[in-house]
Amino acid sequence: MERSDLLCPGGYRIFYDDALFPPGTDSFLLSAFPALKPGLRVCDLGSGTGLLSTLLLQRQPRMTVTGVELLPRAAALARRGAEANGLTDRQTVLEGDLRSIRDLLPAGSFDLVVCNPPYYPAGSGALSADDSRRAARSETACTLEDVCRAAAYLLRWGGSFCLVHKPERLTDLLCALRPAGLEPKRLRLTEVRPGRAPSLVLLECRRGGKPGLTVLPPLVLETPDGRPTPELNAIYFRTTEETP
Repeated sequence: MERSDLLCPGGYRIFYDDALFPPGTDSFLLSAFPALKPGLRVCDLGSGTGLLSTLLLQRQPRMTVTGVELLPRAAALARRGAEANGLTDRQTVLEGDLRSIRDLLPAGSFDLVVCNPPYYPAGSGALSADDSRRAARSETACTLEDVCRAAAYLLRWGGSFCLVHKPERLTDLLCALRPAGLEPKRLRLTEVRPGRAPSLVLLECRRGGKPGLTVLPPLVLETPDGRPTPELNAIYFRTTEETP
């Protein structure tokens, strides 16, 4: 079933389908991780129904975001959302395979690439019978190496690639980035509550960057008694954020 929710009073709406990619905390966390500024050219690889693209534009409306999505149903819903939000001049969606990114977009045409990729290698764990859920969860349609190569191709020299992943895949992720010409520069682990094992990792890389990784303090989502932290509230637009 198709649904829509308002991000915040006076803000954009997010459009999604329960059978495709329901909104997840990982996309909200990733949207708050890059340093956004007016004029950025952003590409959202595997953009699904447009959630991450819309979140980025809610945080910084004076950018352009191009989504690349393999599934026609998801791409169509993302386009409808952009139209409903009045964002067709800033949010576009290309239907296509990121593994064939050279056929879709010119090299070096973006300042920032973002991606919420499949977390698990193909063949690991139980696979959903539904194509969209299987592609979102498992690397059946693209691998980490495919994502990194596509991001490197799209980025200008010195451009940034930001993504979210599972901590247990961190070694695989780091090993895929350098051969693609992407240098890890900023890492932040996410903990549900203080002291718990991290559940997600946020990573920023730079095309052509020099070695040197900054590890940031953990992003904690809940207080010890289970209430959302002020930072999580800000990420979900529950408090006012200032737009540069």
